[in-house]
Amino acid sequence: MYIARRGREFWFCQCAEYIVGFVHWQGDFIEALHVHGRYSLAEIGTLLMDKAEAEIRRLGFAAARLETDTVNMVNQQFSSRCGYTEADRYPDTEWESKLMTILLVKPLQ
Repeated sequence: MYIARRGREFWFCQCAEYIVGFVHWQGDFIEALHVHGRYSLAEIGTLLMDKAEAEIRRLGFAAARLETDTVNMVNQQFSSRCGYTEADRYPDTEWESKLMTILLVKPLQ
């Protein structure tokens, strides 16, 4: 449903004829960043994150934001390496997962 509604707004990374990752942002918020498991999150993910941050900065925002959950250690570590720090924690009400959501923020200079 999300991809059907918003897919035209995604920025894709392609290797040969395969889509290996994508990123989607709205305003200052990175909605989604995914990299196929056969490819490097550190390499492809960083390219995608850099693109989103550059566009967010171009739009005039001073910071980029994203969310992850407390059990997604890979995403937390990747986001930390990209310069994001925790700004808040709150219960996941969107998916009713009983997990805590972490809001991560990175100043864009």
